Amino acid sequence: MSNKLYVGNLSYSVRDDDLQQQFSSFGHVQSAKVMMERDTGRSKGFGFVEMSSSEEAEAAIRGMHGQNMGGRDLTVNIARPMEARPPRTGGYGGGGYGDSRRSSY
Repeated sequence: MSNKLYVGNLSYSVRDDDLQQQFSSFGHVQSAKVMMERDTGRSKGFGFVEMSSSEEAEAAIRGMHGQNMGGRDLTVNIARPMEARPPRTGGYGGGGYGDSRRSSY
């Protein structure tokens, strides 16, 4: 079993230190990270906690899944690897510069 946990349904006011503190009662927290929007700096409402061992991670799941934190019931489970996303399409598309009717040199 992995020792990295997904923590979902977080209140937007929860920060890294809050996760660290809540999960530390189940063992040593190696890292705690709330994911933030790049543009606005606002929480995305989920994060990841890495415990020192799989036993501690399992205890944290049992102890924290469904518990209320900041007015919301948490979803806690083993983090899955991020799935590969297809390349982005659309947008400006690159290509020519300026007026395409202009003759090339």
